[in-house]
Amino acid sequence: MLRRYWAGVIAARTGDESSGPALLLLGLGSSNAVPGSALLAGLTIAAAAGGPLLGAALDRARSPGRVLAGALAGYAAGLALVTVAFGRMPFALVLATAMLAGLLNPAVAGGWTAQLPPLVLRERLPRASRLDAMTFTAASLAGPGLAGVLATLAGAPLALAAASALIAAAVPVAWGLPRRTERPPAPPKLRAAALLLLRNRALRRATVTTTLSYAGIGMATVCYPVLGVHRLGGAGPGTLLLTAMAVASLVATTLPRPGPPDTAVLLSTVVIGLGLLAAASASGVVLLIAAVALTGFGEGPQLAAVFEVRHREAPAAGRAQVFTTAASVKIGGMAAGTALAGPFAGTSPAACLCVAAGLQLAAASGYLVCSAGIRRPSPARGA
Repeated sequence: MLRRYWAGVIAARTGDESSGPALLLLGLGSSNAVPGSALLAGLTIAAAAGGPLLGAALDRARSPGRVLAGALAGYAAGLALVTVAFGRMPFALVLATAMLAGLLNPAVAGGWTAQLPPLVLRERLPRASRLDAMTFTAASLAGPGLAGVLATLAGAPLALAAASALIAAAVPVAWGLPRRTERPPAPPKLRAAALLLLRNRALRRATVTTTLSYAGIGMATVCYPVLGVHRLGGAGPGTLLLTAMAVASLVATTLPRPGPPDTAVLLSTVVIGLGLLAAASASGVVLLIAAVALTGFGEGPQLAAVFEVRHREAPAAGRAQVFTTAASVKIGGMAAGTALAGPFAGTSPAACLCVAAGLQLAAASGYLVCSAGIRRPSPARGA
């Protein structure tokens, strides 16, 4: 079952990672970065609202895999409708479709990860968390590259259609995830996960740090295709910069990590900021790729460390709510970054990357601020 889990995760997350660049390239096809960034921002903003509700449904279900499968199917269908409707229907309606699909987006991130603990032994969960984070990195490696190649060869609509098909391919795997053998314990109230993210020091600082950090990464996601137009001769090659970042991220995630995951969250955020700042000032192709790789060396370990913190601190009865709510908040930060970057990147992608680097500094500062105060006991340990 675990092998099928990994196969489903990789397919769904590769499709999700390719959908963002495909949406951006779809907009760039109209010679304007704003439509693509607006679609991506609308999809990610809606995800911030959908996560808590989806998490509650997963925690309450005797067959959470079937709830997950339904969410994945709806997400894939929404992306397919955007593919068909863009350029044929009013943009406001296309944007509304993207936002409806975005409500189900947390299924790809937190929804899958919350199903991992029952499939592995408790002592193997830290290693499984790193492998789970590596699936994000592998998807970040394959997804943008797939979108860039397909968009270059056959157009952005085909790239977005392929993203939808990959997500749909994961539906049968999710449907087949094991049912709970016992009636699930009563999950906490819908707002409980949000309160836990605020009151638990480790979860609070990890959430604040990654939310601000992903706002900067969202800006970079919009900047790289535009930067490709300015420095690499086209938006497609610019999208491949995301692949270079993912390669470095994958390598960094496989390396042994000294110290606790909490410290890794802070240090990796600083590395991301340095990489974004270097990309803004890089004068040649080699230096630009090196700077993007440095960003990846921070992003991969940051994600793996955050997963470990959440598994450690979240109570079993509300694990899905904690993961999907935290993912929604982080996605909301990324949405804010993509929305800000749309018109900004078109004017000056270098200045946009400098702002993204500044957000990493704000994220590191937020970590230090949230570290103050008395530590509250972990509900997971208390249980």
